[in-house]
This record gives sequence, C-alpha cells and structure tokens, in this order.
Amino acid sequence: MIESLNTGRDETLFFLHTRSSTLTLLVSKNGFVFLPYWGPRMNGADISYIIDCIPSASYMADTDGKKGFQLGVMPQVYPSFGNTDLRSPAFSFAYEDGSRITDLRCLDHRIFSGKNKLTALPSVLPDENVHTLELRLFDPLKQAAVILSLSVYEDYDAITQSVQAENQNTEQNIQIEKLCSASIDLLRDDFELLCLSGAWGRECQITRRKLAQGIQSFGSTGGASGHGHNPFAALVSPGTDETHGEVYAMSFVYSGNFLASAEVDMHQNTRFQMGLNPFDFTWRLEPGERFQAPEVVMVYSDQGLERMSHSFHRLYRDRLMPPRFAHKERPVLLNSWEAHYYNFCGEDLIRLAHQSAKVGAELFVLDDGWFGNRMNESSSVRDWTANEEKLGGPLSRLIEQIQGAGVAFGLWLEPEMVSPDSELYRAHPEWVIQVQGRRIETSREEYVLDLSNPAVCEHIIHSISTLLSENSIVYVKWDMNRNFTNLGSVYLPSDRQKEQAHRYILGLYHVMDTLTNQFPDVLFEGCAGGGGRFDPGMLYYTPQMWVSDDTDAVERLAIQYGASLVYPSISVECHISETPNHQTGRRESLSA
Repeated sequence: MIESLNTGRDETLFFLHTRSSTLTLLVSKNGFVFLPYWGPRMNGADISYIIDCIPSASYMADTDGKKGFQLGVMPQVYPSFGNTDLRSPAFSFAYEDGSRITDLRCLDHRIFSGKNKLTALPSVLPDENVHTLELRLFDPLKQAAVILSLSVYEDYDAITQSVQAENQNTEQNIQIEKLCSASIDLLRDDFELLCLSGAWGRECQITRRKLAQGIQSFGSTGGASGHGHNPFAALVSPGTDETHGEVYAMSFVYSGNFLASAEVDMHQNTRFQMGLNPFDFTWRLEPGERFQAPEVVMVYSDQGLERMSHSFHRLYRDRLMPPRFAHKERPVLLNSWEAHYYNFCGEDLIRLAHQSAKVGAELFVLDDGWFGNRMNESSSVRDWTANEEKLGGPLSRLIEQIQGAGVAFGLWLEPEMVSPDSELYRAHPEWVIQVQGRRIETSREEYVLDLSNPAVCEHIIHSISTLLSENSIVYVKWDMNRNFTNLGSVYLPSDRQKEQAHRYILGLYHVMDTLTNQFPDVLFEGCAGGGGRFDPGMLYYTPQMWVSDDTDAVERLAIQYGASLVYPSISVECHISETPNHQTGRRESLSA
C-alpha cells in the first residue's frame, strides 16, 4: 500500500507500507527527495520533523543560498554528483561541454496499481496487490531526467526499485558513468555489513564486518556476478541472528558486474548503495534515448535474518522464478560427469542410466564430452553436433535407449564459450571477445563469445533451438565456465567499448528469454563453474541453479546455508557424489 500526505508546507510525504515495514519518502518544496524513515510499519503521520531536526554542519557550503542547509547531512534517496554532498553519488553523468554536475529535482510523481515491465531485463513480476510510486527527477539546465520506480509487494514484505535515465536534450549526448539502482541513507552507523563471499568451491560464505568511517564495498568486474561475491548485501544491527535484530537488505536482479557499498560519513550516517559496477562502464545516451538499470529488491526485518529470508524466498519463488517450475517438485537426477568425465561410449551411458533408475533417479543428464571431437577440454565447444562414433549412433537413438531405462534425458551445454579448435571459431574468429592486436587469453582452453553482437546471440538461439526441437530433451544444464579477459569487441565502435560488459548481459537475457519461451517445458539449470553466476537475474530464467562445484557433503553445509539467506531451497541443486569426494578427498558414507 502507498499513502501520500501533504504537510502543508509544499512538501509531500509518501508512505510505502509492506505487511510489517514502512519506507517513507519526503519531497521537499525545493524538489529534493529525502528518506526520513525505514523501519517497522507505522501510521501515515507527519514525520517531516525528522528532516527539520537534522543539525547542520556550518563549515559546509549552503544549498540553494539557504544558510545552514547542506545536502551532505541529509538522508537522500538518489543523491547527485557535484552539489553540497561530499559522499558517493548515486549516479554520475558527463556532458559534452565537459561538465559533470547534475542537479536533479523532483518534477512530478504518480502512484498506480501494478508495475511496468523493465525493458530487456528480468524483474520481479507484479501481482494484484502491487502498487508503484514513480518519481520523475529532472535537471532543466542539462535536460537530463531520472525516473525512480518503487513497487510495494505488501504481502511479501518487500519493495523493489529500478531506475531509468533519460536524455531529453534534443542536440547533445549524455554519458552515463555511474547509475545505482538503489541508494539509501540511514541516520545511524551502528551496523555490520553482511555479505556472501567466497571463491570457486566455497561460494556463499557468510561474512560480517563492523562498519567504520569510510567506504566498505564489494562486487564483481569479471563479467558475471561471480564466485567471489553474491549480488546481495545487508546492514544488520550488532548481535543480529536468525530471530533477533534489525536487517536492511538489498538483492540485485542482475547477472553481470555489480557493486555494493556502505559509506559511513563524518556525521555517523550510512549510505547504502547497490547497482551496476562503474568500473570500466559507460553508456552513451543520445538525444531522446533512455537507459534502464536493473532492479534491486529491498527488505527490512526487525526480527532477524529469518524474516528477511522468508521474504526473499516467497517473493523469488512466487514472482521471479518461471511459474511452470516454481512450485513443482524437481526430478532426482544422475549426472554422468564424475562417473566418466570425457571417457565414455554409448554403452557406458546406457549402462549408467539403468543403474541410475535402480537407485531412484528420474532424469539422466549427459554432461560434457558428447559433441564434436571432444575427448578433453581442448576442442569442440560450440560445435553442438553429436559425436556419433563415440555415442554409438545418433543422439536421438541414444536418448531413446536411455528413456527405455525408465528415465528422462537431459543435456549439458556451454553456449557462451567457444574452443579455438572448433568449426565455429574457424568460421567466425571475429565473434569472440578480443582486442585487435592483443593475444586472446584462454581459460579452460576457451574463448568467450561476444554476446554484445546480435549475430552471435541469434546463432546461439538457432543452434540450441534446433537441438531441442529435434531431440526429446527435458532438461538443459547451461554452463558458463570462465570470466572475461581481454575485454573488447570487434562489433562495437570505439566509443562504445565500455558498454560491452552490460551489452553482453543484455544479449544473454535475450537468448534466455527467447529459448525459455520457445521451450517452456524444458527445465533449464544455471551453472557457472558452480556458483559463478548464482543470482536473481538468472533465477528469472533458470528455476534451479548449481550453487557450487564442491559436492562434499560437509563443505556444502556452509555453502547452502549461505545461499539460503536469499534463495529458496527449491532453486538450489545439490548432488550426492562419489567417495572419496573428487574436490576435497573427504570420505563419507550414507550409512554412517
């Protein structure tokens, strides 16, 4: 529910009520947007006094010629760069005259039922109870606009926010250099920053550190959300546990480079931000163009982490994951990888399928090694033609034989990569991420396809749709085993090279959106060398994800507990694997 209240002083208060929390915005008479309150649910009373009572800092510059009024001590909602606020701005624009100052003021607002779909991006879907507050901020000198959209999911105790930048100048370009999706100022600093950190094989480890004056931040610069940090952050009061303490949480519905930060200023206030990582990022807005930033989900809890987790779980299960699979019991599967790696023939697979059926498996997944001349990791990625000599015949016949064992069939793919030794690379060397004149570095003896190029995306769509149309495949494991290096695009012009990382993710979303709509009954599982792209953006397309390549049962306890802070259990896949474990060497027994 959203309420508005006119204070009688040309100021408007907006109360965004979830079931148990309230986020309050105040639009001042000079057009600034402040955040006087975010906490337990309250009535819609005039609380503008919270802003009036904030002490000034007399040594700072005055704002709008008003003595004693400085933005640097105010709890703002979307702070600009270059005004009387020395903290990190929520955004930064550069103009053709060389200036970088933007002075946004709230021009108008509207409240409406429902929620607008984000262009080319995944987002949480509305239900009949969702209401949205849209604030239009505008700089008349530069004709630059920012639209803030806050949607209230009252039944889920969550609020989503997205940001759209618009160039209304009819003659000049605007260069976006930073664009957060959410920026929240809190009038206190007694917090710990909680995040999910780690590395390959130990993803989603819960870490907490006390805030101190200055900036603490984390994120990703490798082209994916990453093994190192999940795109989730929370400010928690000291001593917060599962059932006690305050939590202010943000989760980013995005799969690429991101940045989360908490800045404590000299006045003991905290600025909490999340959005696209400004590292190696710019975006040119030509006259009349808009840029849509990804969505952030915000949750407040005054009853510890458990209530926060329940909000994320319910919201992501009901309103983000593909509805076809959101509440459907997932099949018990057996994956061929650790049984055979690359060394198998068709008879080995059929034998393994029969063994899997005997122990209760419902789905047999053929992992890497089934295509091209794939005898090891040195060749053939992106040559999605079955190796009939290795499989003992066509892929369709192998599938029939495996189905004859009483199990369904699934297949491993790595659509975003290409081997240097492959038919595709020999035909289209310009389709990989590269800088002309520089050596293209490999990882796992692979290059990364340039998904900022629409031709590459359409090739991926065509090849996979052909594979799924011609074969009885009910499950696809969509893997992505390496990050970006040598970032550059032959396709993009020189002045748009810093757009590549985000354009890659937009290309990926286009591919996923097309395929999941074309094959709605296929269960797509997201994987990126384990949890290297385990995020809400991918959850929108892949209703289950491989959280880690570490299948050791003991190691998985911490990994899956960390993931459970944000992600519903139905989305987190886990395997029982061979003992001793192939990652840790630990010996475990089901009979123990």
